[in-house]
Amino acid sequence: MSWKAGLSRYLPAMRFFACPESPSSIGVRNYYLKNYDELKHLNPNFPLLMRTAENCMPAVTTELEWTTNHLLQFMIQTGRFRNPNGTIAEDRVEAAKAYLATDWNKFHASRLKHPGFDPERPNAELSYPNWKEDPSIRSDMQDYLAMKEDMVEQMKVIQSGPDKEYTRGVNALLMAQRVDLWCAGEKEVELAVQHLYKLGRLLNERETFFPKYIKEFYPGVEDI
Repeated sequence: MSWKAGLSRYLPAMRFFACPESPSSIGVRNYYLKNYDELKHLNPNFPLLMRTAENCMPAVTTELEWTTNHLLQFMIQTGRFRNPNGTIAEDRVEAAKAYLATDWNKFHASRLKHPGFDPERPNAELSYPNWKEDPSIRSDMQDYLAMKEDMVEQMKVIQSGPDKEYTRGVNALLMAQRVDLWCAGEKEVELAVQHLYKLGRLLNERETFFPKYIKEFYPGVEDI
């Protein structure tokens, strides 16, 4: 029961898809009907949804927040960086490893070196389009600019593969949060739900970075 109670802690939602009449969807339909009350009791605010349509592929899905690091690790581990002749693309693998080796603590600290300015803030380029030409800012942000330039060059190499290699890698990773359940029994459906729960734990048991430029909160005027 413990993992069932953790669904709402690690996943934002779960959706079941099924055909309302097809025998191929009977496992999904029965699992949902038999387990809904228990899962909802353990996770009262958790969106636990059923979507039905004629001839729908039975499946269970969620919505996970993959990062670029997750994507690059996935592409390296599954050998998705390939040359047209089928060999491993060592240049893109090395670029991905270099990106993964980025010192993010140093990067986040260096981007805030100049008091009152954050180049990663939304619309920073619009509010101060010529900030890179300001001698005082450039002096304070030498580390940030160097690291940012390296990251941009690495991503250019990483995304340079043939046949939309990078986009196909993104799509393949996104499909990990969907399990097709054609003609599956109730036990297979439960294993699919456990798979999504484990993925959620893997992604969400990490320290979240919050933008440091958000420093103060000003409540509204009291008499409005």
